Amino acid sequence: MPQSKDNSEIAAAYNDWAETYDSNLNPTRDLAATVLRNTGLPISGRRVIEVGCGTGRNTAWLAQQAGSIIACDFSDEMLARARAHVSSANVQFIQRDIRNPWSLPGASADVVIAMLILEHVENLAAFFAEAARVLNSAGELFICELHPMRQLTGGQAQFDNPRTGERRLVTAFLHDVSEYVNSALAAGFQLKHLGEWRDDDDERASMPRLLSLRFRK
Repeated sequence: MPQSKDNSEIAAAYNDWAETYDSNLNPTRDLAATVLRNTGLPISGRRVIEVGCGTGRNTAWLAQQAGSIIACDFSDEMLARARAHVSSANVQFIQRDIRNPWSLPGASADVVIAMLILEHVENLAAFFAEAARVLNSAGELFICELHPMRQLTGGQAQFDNPRTGERRLVTAFLHDVSEYVNSALAAGFQLKHLGEWRDDDDERASMPRLLSLRFRK
């Protein structure tokens, strides 16, 4: 896995991917959506920050239950599609690169959700510190990521460029399960649940596709 690359390259990749992100076959995207919907997060009437909202696929579902949502992404094209997809009055879309300070008030959220984005974040400590800062004293953090075992066998975010047909790998960093957990613990979180998720038709002996982690402050 690359150790460092200009953040703009990742944003540019997602700008190119936005055109086909919702239509292309993507079992990782689809399983992550299923996991989110079945994780039992307390989002009804809550203030939610969705980090890496992409095209708004999950935002639309969250908006049906949450009191308010701040949905963040750093890709112009992903955000444009999210705004076209979701018009709920309780959703505010903002452009943010969450590898930098989030520029959101402290203790302003009840739940933070991050889906399939932390493989693109080299410094997990900064992410968890910001998540802890914006959550209230009883807030919850939910993350769902490509499982590290998949990354070790070559898995990472990738797509076919709709203009060139070229297979494009999006810059990714390998984080062990222990790195996710220990970075969160160091930021003051408590682990509530760890999940490892396989496709419905996978055998038990197959490697998990996704890792999910639910934390409470």
